[in-house]
Amino acid sequence: MEIIQLNIKGMTCASCVAHVEKGIKKTQGIDTAAVNLATEKATVSYDPEKTDIESIIKSVRDAGYAASLPVPDDQGDEEKEKAAQLNRLKIQTLISALLSLPLMLAMVAMLIEIKALHFLHDPLLQLILATPVQFWIGFRFYRGAWKSLKAGSPGMDLLVALGTSAAYFFSIYTGFFAETTAGEMPHLYFEASAVIITLVLLGKYLEARAKGKTSEAIQKLMSLQPGTARVERDGKEMEVPVSDVVPGDIVLIRPGERIPVDGPVLEGNTAVDESMISGESLPVEKEPGDTLISGTVNSYGAVRFRAEHVGSDSVLARIISIVEEAQGSKAPIQKLADKVAAVFVPVVLGIALVTLILWTVVAGDFTGGLVAAVAVLVIACPCALGLATPTAIMVGTGTGAGRGILIKNGEVLQTAGRVSALVLDKTGTITRGRPELKVVIALSAAWTADELLALAGSLENNSEHPLAQAVVTAAREAGCTLEKTESFTALPGQGIRAVFKGREYVIGKESYLRSMGIPLDDPEILKQKEELEDRGSTVIMMAETGSPALLALLPVADRIREHSAAAVAMLKEMGLQVYMITGDNERTARAIAREAGVDHVLADVLPEEKAEEVKKLQGSGHITAMAGDGVNDSPALVTADIGIAMGEGSDIAMESSDITLMRGDLREIAAAIQLSRKTMGKIRQNLFWAFFYNSIGIPFAALGLLNPVIAGAAMAFSSVSVVSNSLSLKKFKLKTPDSRGAAVTEDGNQAEEMNMKTTITVEGMSCNHCKMSVEKAASSVDSVTDAVVDLEKKELSLLVDEGKIDEVKAAVREAGFNPL
Repeated sequence: MEIIQLNIKGMTCASCVAHVEKGIKKTQGIDTAAVNLATEKATVSYDPEKTDIESIIKSVRDAGYAASLPVPDDQGDEEKEKAAQLNRLKIQTLISALLSLPLMLAMVAMLIEIKALHFLHDPLLQLILATPVQFWIGFRFYRGAWKSLKAGSPGMDLLVALGTSAAYFFSIYTGFFAETTAGEMPHLYFEASAVIITLVLLGKYLEARAKGKTSEAIQKLMSLQPGTARVERDGKEMEVPVSDVVPGDIVLIRPGERIPVDGPVLEGNTAVDESMISGESLPVEKEPGDTLISGTVNSYGAVRFRAEHVGSDSVLARIISIVEEAQGSKAPIQKLADKVAAVFVPVVLGIALVTLILWTVVAGDFTGGLVAAVAVLVIACPCALGLATPTAIMVGTGTGAGRGILIKNGEVLQTAGRVSALVLDKTGTITRGRPELKVVIALSAAWTADELLALAGSLENNSEHPLAQAVVTAAREAGCTLEKTESFTALPGQGIRAVFKGREYVIGKESYLRSMGIPLDDPEILKQKEELEDRGSTVIMMAETGSPALLALLPVADRIREHSAAAVAMLKEMGLQVYMITGDNERTARAIAREAGVDHVLADVLPEEKAEEVKKLQGSGHITAMAGDGVNDSPALVTADIGIAMGEGSDIAMESSDITLMRGDLREIAAAIQLSRKTMGKIRQNLFWAFFYNSIGIPFAALGLLNPVIAGAAMAFSSVSVVSNSLSLKKFKLKTPDSRGAAVTEDGNQAEEMNMKTTITVEGMSCNHCKMSVEKAASSVDSVTDAVVDLEKKELSLLVDEGKIDEVKAAVREAGFNPL
């Protein structure tokens, strides 16, 4: 199957969405079709052997709408076109309002007997004022109604066209042809037709403005890509369009410039602001070998780097692709709204016809019946139904992207809020993923600690396991020479064996050495190993095969991440059961779990067994989420209901997970789940309002309890209220109580109201690097939030607990500056 995205024009309501989807699905070879009213896009999965893109576009046209493939790099033109359309709609609404105002005044004058304005009730004057509104400004509704009828898919345009036409032509009849008694003024409804069109246009204008704000996240991401790049070619420096940069080009970046493509630093040191990609507020230091990400901003140093991932392969392009896919997707909760929308307009037409017949036959009041039928037609609003879910998903996924949380689609967004059990991989998720070997415990008098370290480094040099690399790194840092080994064999999750200078050695877990026949019966050594494990170290054992004694214990420790304990506390407070899964033995695993605050431990689990452990939790009734690095955890990530990759932007992580966290902060898992719950809450509110509004409004209109003008106003503003409610998600903040029950902000510090606004004068700052150093130093103090330096005024502004001010000054002083 192949997937394409199409731009769809001409949709106005949920019924239009249903008709476009139905039209596409009629085409042979279509797997799925999801149409989004808010983005005006269709995402289609199809079999290229059975159909082609032209056939799919034709199916949309046959349904009465326009379709086209997105043109690369046309985002700017598209935004200009939308701005022009919005401006035209604004002008038409203003003209319509000016023409409708005298008609409204005429109605008010009749109701409260203002004789000075009775001249406005003249049928000819009202006809002159109402006709341009009905047929010039309102022509869009006739055009839309005709297209939808021709395609057999009636929508909102038909309801507005029928309702306003009925009021307009009935007014012509009563004003010019019906008999009236002497002195009696004719019953005119020109104000109903004109004001309804005005209000509908006003609603459409406000809706279009609000919908534009829902897509701000995508627009911001797209604006991060610079238009040009400075490259070195044939020894010359030149500026080229970023689309012309190819892998292997040497790219030059000056202070303050935005990174155009991804690649490793070759020369220079700097700090890069990655907040727009990862949500990380502090600049990230970069040196040769570190990777630069497109769209981020270089702060103070000039660097040269090699272009590696360009165009659609860059991290920024993949982020935009994921967010676009998510914003164009549907959540399962939308299915009910889709079913209602498919039959909505025909049902409303039927209700309006029945209303007219019953009023005429039973009550003997054709005029009252016509007014009630018009009210039924104009109050019915499939727009609110169509916008309820997609606008909330757009804002929710966009808000997540702004924090560095990439959510794959609407279904993931819905499921994440229902997660009851979270499985955290230990290495690289709870811990930093950078294990360190600090000491070698020699157990043989024939070897020194340095000799054993050199031996272990040589044996482990062919292994890619993190623990093996910790041993190799320690050996290199100690200045050991790593020599070649032979017959290297690794057993994943267990250990390795290799031949060094004619002798075979083994390194690995206790169980691995026992399986190799190494005797491990010295109680003193086993006690020493257990003590190390109780302190959280993973103890690797080394021995020579056939030897009766161990050579060394290699305790490797991986410290937990800075915010892991706080994150676990947040997740437990939210009602989740948190599990830690690891290949470590029970003793080491429980020591790490104790430090992180995790209650449930799954230890001695091999990589291929992690998926089975997730299945067991699912079998016990849990909705599961699995968080890992997205590489050796891929089977478990796929098995879990929600796979969360702490991949920090890696290719595999983005592809194998449902949610990708661009920075390795476990608190962002809590943020993703809270955001999901908040978004689903908004969707439920929107759907309730849309169903409640229609189920209450239509009966009231049918009973004659609603004036058509009021009905039109209600219809116009129902969709605006739904979009506005969705936009409130932009204010999302991660919240959790601390141990005292006080409010805590998303960075784990006390909420702003617990702190005071403070300004500190700092001497010695002269450049952006100084600015960032001071901000970083201040932010390192607990309870500090919003630390910002004004370089011109030499001032540091921040929110801080009053008792921590001296601590902040000390941190700034330690960074090399003079706080006053």
